[in-house]
Amino acid sequence: MQRFDRHGRAPLVLTTFSITARCPRTGMLGVGVCTAIPAVGAICPFVKPRLGAIASQSFANPYLGIDGLVLLEQGHTAHSALDRLIAADPGRARRQLSVVDGAGNAAAFTGQDCIPWHGDHVGPGYVVAANMMVDATTVEAMVEAFEASRDEALPERLLRALEAGDATGGDYRGRQSAALLVYDTEAYPSHSLRVDEHRQPVPELRRIFEVCQQQLYPWLGTLPTRTNPLGTADPSPVSTLRKTPGQR
Repeated sequence: MQRFDRHGRAPLVLTTFSITARCPRTGMLGVGVCTAIPAVGAICPFVKPRLGAIASQSFANPYLGIDGLVLLEQGHTAHSALDRLIAADPGRARRQLSVVDGAGNAAAFTGQDCIPWHGDHVGPGYVVAANMMVDATTVEAMVEAFEASRDEALPERLLRALEAGDATGGDYRGRQSAALLVYDTEAYPSHSLRVDEHRQPVPELRRIFEVCQQQLYPWLGTLPTRTNPLGTADPSPVSTLRKTPGQR
């Protein structure tokens, strides 16, 4: 049954399927997420390089992501950070939270009052979580896709997991937005893609990802870093970006 506040308004509910993970080879951290409201990328994923990745969903509380990264920075593991966050949240029964820390520890919480079907799966260095699903099929498909793509880079693995979840039908109201947020070593993201409103957000996210593979990510590899403030003098990506989008 849908809950309403005292003004008769429905609360913000992120009926979502997501994957939060760390790459054991590179240390990259990221979140892939899809839901049936606009702009999920603005509310659900929180990542800090080498520190951790968090997905906050269901009856969303963004401060679980914000405060969770602070706890990880203070030295808490994924498990102790999640325990503290949930204990301090009076709305915990309606929350769904995934936490992966910089060492690859993973923890998850799904409150009893999240809208069925709801659940999560904690694997080595990752969490898959979903709510308002038809059944557990979406989570199971995402786990299988992520596990089967171990040789791929983390952004590709996250996207494949989203695609597998999307193929099962995902949220039974349909889908409206999707996001991919990944950090490597720098304070800026290596991948930050959002489809804020689309009838098929996951296929659209894949399309944008492939365009960026050709046109954006080679150039991002030349940007300044903390250890190399001048960046890399590679003229190829720059010459490509001087062309119009239709010429690239």
